[in-house]
Amino acid sequence: MTQYAAPGQPGSVVAYRARYDHFIGGDHVSPVSGEYVENVTPVTGEVFTEVARGTDADRARALHAASGAARAWGATTARERATVLCEIADRIEEHATELAVAETWDNGKPVREALVADVPMVIELFRQFAAVIRAESGEVEQLGRSTCEYRSYQPLGVVHERLSWTFPLLNACRVLAPALAAGNAVVLEPALQTPASIHVLMNVVADLLPPGVVNVVTGSDDHPVVIGRCPNIFFADVTAQRDSFLDKALEGFAMFAANQGEIATAPSRALIQTAAYEQLLHLATVRTQALSVGDPLDTDTMVGAVVSLAQRDRVLAYVERGKAEGARLVTGGEASGHYVQPTIFEGDHRSAVFADAVLGPVVSVTRFDDRDDALKIANEATAQLGAGIWSRDLALAHNVGHDLRAERVWVNNYYAYPANTAVLADYRRVKHLVVSYSDRGQGYF
Repeated sequence: MTQYAAPGQPGSVVAYRARYDHFIGGDHVSPVSGEYVENVTPVTGEVFTEVARGTDADRARALHAASGAARAWGATTARERATVLCEIADRIEEHATELAVAETWDNGKPVREALVADVPMVIELFRQFAAVIRAESGEVEQLGRSTCEYRSYQPLGVVHERLSWTFPLLNACRVLAPALAAGNAVVLEPALQTPASIHVLMNVVADLLPPGVVNVVTGSDDHPVVIGRCPNIFFADVTAQRDSFLDKALEGFAMFAANQGEIATAPSRALIQTAAYEQLLHLATVRTQALSVGDPLDTDTMVGAVVSLAQRDRVLAYVERGKAEGARLVTGGEASGHYVQPTIFEGDHRSAVFADAVLGPVVSVTRFDDRDDALKIANEATAQLGAGIWSRDLALAHNVGHDLRAERVWVNNYYAYPANTAVLADYRRVKHLVVSYSDRGQGYF
C-alpha cells in the first residue's frame, strides 16, 4: 500500500495554486469578467482552488490566439510534430505520479486507476500518434498517361473541444494528441467539476509547444456527458469451472464500479443466463462487496469518490427509484459524503433503473434464457456505446457480438482500448492536387 499526501500537504507530489487564470497564447490570462469559481475536491468535499470563469469573450480571445498560432504549427513537417509529441510523452512520463495525484484530487478517482490506466494511456496516445504521422506518406495515383493526383493531409486549423468530467486528463489528451499530430491549434474547455488537473498538465508540457498552440478556458458549466446503457452478458458456461476464467469474468462484472461508474461505457446492465443465474449472482455479489471504498489517495482503494454532491444525489435518486419500482437491492445503496457504495439491483429489465444509465457505481441485473433472449433484452436500449460478452464458447460470443447493437463490444474482457489512430481523419482534411504534364487540351470544347 502507498498513501499519497494530499496536494499542498507536507510530502505531497502536487501543489495546486490558490487561483488559476485561463491559459491563452502561452500566458495565464485573467477572465474578462473578473470572476472566479471555487473548485471542490471530491476526496474531502473542501475547496482547494479557484479557476477563472469562462465567458464568450474569453473563448473569443482563446480562439484568436489559436488562429494566430495555427498557421505556423500547421506548416511544420510531420517529423517535427512527431518529435514534439514524443517529447510531450517523455515529459508526462517523468511527471506521471504528480499528474495521477492531481487527477485523483480533482476527479475523485482512485489513484491506482490514474497510475496504471489513465496516465499510461495518455503517454501512449502521444507516442502512437507520433509514430503514425512519422511513418505515413501521401499517395499518388496515375489518372492517365500525363495526369497524376497527389493526395496529402492538411490540418483543419483550430480545434475547439469541451471536455467531460469523467476522465479530465485522458479526455483532454484524446483531443490533444491527434489534433496536434494533424497540425492543428487547440482550445480546450474542461468541465466545471474538474477544471484544475489540466493546469498541472500545462505546467508540465507548455514549454514544449509554441505559444497559442494549446489554450485552456475554464469555468464553463455547459458540458453534457454522453451516457450509454451498456449491457454485460454472461452465458451459463462461465461457471462451468472454478478457475481463472471465472475469476476474470467476476472482475468483468465488477467493472461497473470502475471510476465510480462514471464512464460512458460503464456496464450498468448485467444479463446472466438463467441456468447459472443464482450461482453467478452470488459470486458477483461477494466480489462486489469485497471492493474497498475509501480514500482515493490510498493505492489499496478500489472505488473512490463521485465527482460532486450533485452527482451523488443523482445516483441515490436512482437507488430510491429502483426500490420504489420493486427492484431488489442485493447490496450497497448507501453513501457517505461523496462516497457511494457499489450497488447491485436485480429485477425486471423494463424498469427505469435497468433501462436508464445512472453514471454511478450501480448495476442492475436480470436473467435471460438463451442467445436470442439475451439479444432482445440487450438491444432494447439505444445509443449503446459498449457491451460485454462472457463465454467459454468463442463462436457463440463472436456471433452474439456481431448482432449486438453497440459501438464497441468486448469479448471476455472489458475496457481494453486501442489508441484508435483512425481518429486522425477527424482532425485533418485530404488535399487532392490533380496535375497534368501535357501541353495539349482535353478536347472537350
